[in-house]
Amino acid sequence: QVQLVESGGGLVHPGGSLRLSCAASGFTSETYAIVWFRQAPGKEREGVAQITKRGTTFYEDAVKGRFTISRDNLQNTVTLQMNNLKPEDTAVYYCNARISGSDYWGQGTQVTVSA
Repeated sequence: QVQLVESGGGLVHPGGSLRLSCAASGFTSETYAIVWFRQAPGKEREGVAQITKRGTTFYEDAVKGRFTISRDNLQNTVTLQMNNLKPEDTAVYYCNARISGSDYWGQGTQVTVSA
């Protein structure tokens, strides 16, 4: 069964860093594009970073230069390194994989950036 499990969220001060992990099971994540999304209360869900099956990366403008998405193929995980965090980054972060036309989501991990 396809599963995605996010971890690494927490509470940090502005300017701090967090490393989120998306652990995949039931499929080999390196053969699919993985997208990190986030959703804050009262706001629409937005994609923030993507890594394609070829390893090409894309970033939403608001996080460009601060976030880095990468793969560890041996561990079947995708990481989102988040630096210089801002209060506007506060959200639940989800990883997503589209497999055979269906979207799969993890349960999400909470990121809170507050002074």
